Amino acid sequence: MERTGKLPEGKKDNNPTAPWIELPLDMTENILRRLGQVEILQNAQNVCTTWRSVCSDPSLWRVIDLKGFGDDHELLFNPDIICRRAVYHSQGELTDLNIEFLGTDDLLHYISQRSSHLKRLRLGCCDCISSKGLTAAVKKFPELEELHLFFMPHITAKDIEAIGISCPKLKFFTFNTRSFRIRRVGRDDSYAIAIAKTMPNLRHLRLFGNKLTNTGMIALFGGCPNLESLDLRQCFNIIFRGSGGKVCSSVARVCSERLKYLRYPMDSTADYEWDDRIYGIDYLYNRSSQKHADFKNPLNDLPFPANLDWYVKDDYVFDLGLDAWLY
Repeated sequence: MERTGKLPEGKKDNNPTAPWIELPLDMTENILRRLGQVEILQNAQNVCTTWRSVCSDPSLWRVIDLKGFGDDHELLFNPDIICRRAVYHSQGELTDLNIEFLGTDDLLHYISQRSSHLKRLRLGCCDCISSKGLTAAVKKFPELEELHLFFMPHITAKDIEAIGISCPKLKFFTFNTRSFRIRRVGRDDSYAIAIAKTMPNLRHLRLFGNKLTNTGMIALFGGCPNLESLDLRQCFNIIFRGSGGKVCSSVARVCSERLKYLRYPMDSTADYEWDDRIYGIDYLYNRSSQKHADFKNPLNDLPFPANLDWYVKDDYVFDLGLDAWLY
C-alpha cells in the first residue's frame, strides 16, 4: 500500500496541536500573570516549550508576591526553593518582594546577591531570619524605598538603626509587633529613637503595637521632618490628653500640624490583616482558662470610647490614663 502521509478517510488525528500553544505571546503572558507565580513554578512552566519560554521572561518576576505561601502545606516544593526559583527568573530585575512564613538567612543572602534594584521588601512572620541576616542583606539594597516588617522577633532597635544607615532612601517603614498590655508593662523608646536617628527621608511610618512613649514621638518628629502619615494603633503608652482633658501640646500639636494622616492607639483594627489580639488583657479581666483562640479584640469593630466599659472589668482598671483617650 502506497504511503501518502495522509490519514485514512474517517480517521482523526489523536495528537492535535493544543490551542494554547498558538496563542499570541502577549495573550499567553497575560494568562500566566493571572495564574500567579507559585502556580507558574509548580505547573504552568511544564505545559509546553512555548509556555516555558514565556515563563522565563524577567518581566514576569519583577514583582514577587509569596503572601501566605510559606504556611501552605499543600505546596509541591519547599517554599524557600520556590522563592529562589522566582528570584532566579527575575534575572536581577526584581523590584518588589513579599514573603510570609518562610525564609532563612541563606535565602535572604541569595536574594541580596541577585536583587540590587529592589525597592520594596515585605517580610511577615519570618521567624528563621535573624537580625544578622537581615542587616547584612539590606546592605545590598541601596535603592530600597519601602521596608515592611511584621512580627520579626529577632529584630532589635540596634538592627533598626543599622537598617536606616544602609538604606538612606527609605520613605516607607513598618515595624509591627504583637500588642501585650498588662498594668505597668514597660515603656521602650529605643525603636523610635533608632528610626529618628537614621531615617530622615521617611514619609510613612507604621508602629502597630509598639511601646514608645511621648518621648519617642518627639524624637520621631525631630528626626523625620518629612513624615506625613503615622499608624500608632495599640501603642498604648502614648498620651495625647492628660488628666482633665488637657492637651499634651508637645505631641498633639505637632501631630495636627505635621501629619496628613494619623491612626490613634485606640483606632479600629478591623482592616488589620495580622494578629490584633491584645495579649494579657483577657487574663486580667477574666482569670479563668480562657484561651487566646477564643479571645476577640473589641477594638476591631467599635470606635473608642464606645467600648470604654470593656476596660473596666472585675475592679481592674487598666493603666491607660482613660481620660487621655477622649480625643
